[in-house]
Amino acid sequence: MAGPGAIATARPRKRRRRASWHGFLYIAPAMALVIVFFVLPVVFTFWMSFHNWPLLGNPRWIGFGNYIRMVSDMRFMAALRFTAYYTVVVTIAIFAVAFPLAFFVEKHRPFVGFYRTIIFLPVVVGLATASLLWVWLANVDAGFFAPVALALGLVDKRPNLLADFDMAFATIIVMVVWKIAGFTMIILLTGLQAIPSELTEAARIDGAKRWQRFRHLTLPLMRRTIALALIISITGSVLAFDQFYIMTSGGPQNRMISVVYYIFNQSFVSFNLGYGAALSIALLVILVLISIVQLWLLRVGEDKP
Repeated sequence: MAGPGAIATARPRKRRRRASWHGFLYIAPAMALVIVFFVLPVVFTFWMSFHNWPLLGNPRWIGFGNYIRMVSDMRFMAALRFTAYYTVVVTIAIFAVAFPLAFFVEKHRPFVGFYRTIIFLPVVVGLATASLLWVWLANVDAGFFAPVALALGLVDKRPNLLADFDMAFATIIVMVVWKIAGFTMIILLTGLQAIPSELTEAARIDGAKRWQRFRHLTLPLMRRTIALALIISITGSVLAFDQFYIMTSGGPQNRMISVVYYIFNQSFVSFNLGYGAALSIALLVILVLISIVQLWLLRVGEDKP
C-alpha cells in the first residue's frame, strides 16, 4: 500500500501531465496548419523531384536525373546569377533608404506619426498590385515618368523605361524599395527604440561624434534587429517573382528571369513538373544555407566580453 509521501508525489506528476496535454491542445491547430500547408507539400515535392512527372500521364522514376540535369542547365545558372545580383543590389538599396528613415521617424518631432504612416503605406499594397501600378507609371505613352522627364528637359524623347535592361532593372529596384523600405524601417525602428537613452546620452557627454555613436553603440546593440531585417529582405529577394513576371515578363532578352520565375516556367509553362520540383528543392536548400550563414554570423563574437 502506497504511503502518504508517494501519493503526494504522484499528484504533481498528474498535474504536470495534464498541463502538458493542455499545452499540446493549444498548439495543435498551428501544428496542423504547418503540417498540411508546409511539411506535406515539401515531402510531396521532394518525392516528385525524383520522377519525370508530366502534366498528363503516369510519372516515371528517374532517380537523381532531374538534379543531374540541373547542374548542366545554363539557363538555371543564369537565373541563379541574376537572382544573386538582384538580391545584393535591392538589399543594399532597401537598407540605404530604411536606415535614414528609421532615424528620421525615431526622433520626437511634430507630425512624426503622420510621417511613419505615409512611409509605411506602400507596404500594405500587394506586390502584384504595386507592379501593375508601376507598369502604368513607366508606360512610354500613357504613363507618368516619361512625360514628366520630357517636360523637364531631362530627355529628348519619351524614354521606354522597361525596354532597356539597365533602365528596367533600375525601375524595378526603385519600385521594390518604395514598396518594402517602410517595412524594414519599422523593424529597424524597434531596434533603435530598444537602445537605452542613457547609453546614447553618456556617449554624447563623453564626446563621441554622431558617426562614432552609430558605429560603436547603435550598430552593436541593433545586431539582432539588423539580422532579422536582413533575413527577411534576402529571403524575399531570392523568392522574387511578381515584379519580373508583371513588369518585364523576364525581358528584355530574357535577362530578368529569376529563379522562381524559371521554376514557374518549367513547371507551369513547359509542364516539366518533376524538374520544377527538383529546382524548388534546390532553392529551399539555398535559402536554408543562407539563413544558417546569417544566424552564424549573428552569433560570432556574442560570447566575447
